[in-house]
Amino acid sequence: MPGFNRGNVVAWLLAAFFLVGAYGNTFVSVEIAADYARWGYPENFHYLTAICEFMAAAMLIFQPLRLYGSLLGSAVMLVATGTVMFHGEYAHAIPPLMVLGLCGLVARLTARRRRSP
Repeated sequence: MPGFNRGNVVAWLLAAFFLVGAYGNTFVSVEIAADYARWGYPENFHYLTAICEFMAAAMLIFQPLRLYGSLLGSAVMLVATGTVMFHGEYAHAIPPLMVLGLCGLVARLTARRRRSP
């Protein structure tokens, strides 16, 4: 199957992750809303996060936009990591750092694929 390679699989898994995140940030629980407030973000900031996550997911699915999706996803994960680290929640930085690493892997594989004939 020509479209089935590790780069595509990782990109699709990341897209699924960001879709779930977009849903969770669109329909935030009371606990998540309290986290955003504790971190000092405006009341509706979670909608901006949801939009960015949805856009990253959509771009990760389509090969021509995949590099941009991985970069947008990286930006979202950098902000998430920075937020929890700034507030001393170091253990909470591990998941976004792992996703950031996967975004970097997808970006590298995508860039390499674009260079090869």
